[in-house]
Amino acid sequence: RDSPPPLPPPPATMAGPMTSNFPSSSGNNVIAASVAGAKEMASGSGTRVNKDPESLLRYGLPINNKEVRQLQKSIEDIRINIQSKRKAAALDDLKKARGFINTKESKLTASCRDAKICSDILASMKDKLEPLEGSLKASADYMNGSDQERDALDKSYKTQDLIQKELTTLQEQMIPPGYETPVPSDYADLPQLKGRATVEMTLRKPDGEKFDIEGALFKEANMKMIIDGYAAPVTGGNFIDLVQKGFYDNMDIQRSDGFVVQTGDPKGEADGYVGRPSKSVGAGKHGERLIPLEILAKGDKGPFYESTIEDEGRGGEATVLPFSSYGAMGWAREEYEVNSGSSQFFWLLFDSDLTPAGKNVLDGRYPCFGYVVEGADFLRDTKEGDVIVSVKVTEGIENLVQPK
Repeated sequence: RDSPPPLPPPPATMAGPMTSNFPSSSGNNVIAASVAGAKEMASGSGTRVNKDPESLLRYGLPINNKEVRQLQKSIEDIRINIQSKRKAAALDDLKKARGFINTKESKLTASCRDAKICSDILASMKDKLEPLEGSLKASADYMNGSDQERDALDKSYKTQDLIQKELTTLQEQMIPPGYETPVPSDYADLPQLKGRATVEMTLRKPDGEKFDIEGALFKEANMKMIIDGYAAPVTGGNFIDLVQKGFYDNMDIQRSDGFVVQTGDPKGEADGYVGRPSKSVGAGKHGERLIPLEILAKGDKGPFYESTIEDEGRGGEATVLPFSSYGAMGWAREEYEVNSGSSQFFWLLFDSDLTPAGKNVLDGRYPCFGYVVEGADFLRDTKEGDVIVSVKVTEGIENLVQPK
């Protein structure tokens, strides 16, 4: 089984084909200015690591609009302050967001493919700021810890979430028409994801037991994941292709050690998906279709391939999608073979405070190709032997491009 990277100090390597790889223990122009502009927030540099998968995905979008990044920060800070019950700070951020919409609309819409659509989104966001302000002010009037305070904060959180979703739609309108992340022609014989796709997965325990999430019991574990073909077009395309083929259906979880949850090793002697290999990458020893290691660093116009960030002499630099969120998805491979990944992948469980982006053993050594955006808590009780009973692409399949 392929492995993910070891933590410092590295865990004991498990015997067998899974080496100390990533979670291991047993395996027509990118917009550089936009990438560089989002570098600090997405990388988690500075005083706070960004752990929010949806925020990380927004910062990973190939857009170049300084004003929308400022608006994003104010809106996301509202959520952070609601969570920590800093109500006055949340109201200050709300005022900043409202001020940006009022004074910067022309600059915000200038980057949009359709300015009218963006103006409508901004108007809707602005309308929602009023009830959000009302519920935040109400929460400040109630006794700390009271049911009334909790209800007002819950209402604030839900309204803020609606605003964030509209922010994502706004930013997606800023992606240039026909934009594709550049990929070398060497990999034209591998599936590629030209954009993003949504995948929904259901897991069950084989003995009929339930998933226990902090005392709440669930018959099934349901997760929603966003797969990012902007940052990882080959890795993301490979995964979506295998999902479409039903490769992961009825497959067991093969590793769960508190560091990662991992799957993708089929029954039989092969360590991955057996299929037509890429001419440039080749096949594994049992006919596995292999894919190249793919890393997109901050500020680059496209990913580099077949080498780690250390191999490139850029150790410590941040990647566009960092391993700083619980449930970050990575592609497993053999530790010393950069092009050995095939079908095995993992979800990272380790706390990002101990593995900040750009400063951990994963960023730049393994590709992060997506995040769990709903249901990540189920990973806490996902064990070896649990079964993927269903996995399907629910949005974005049109972005999968098969080799000609």
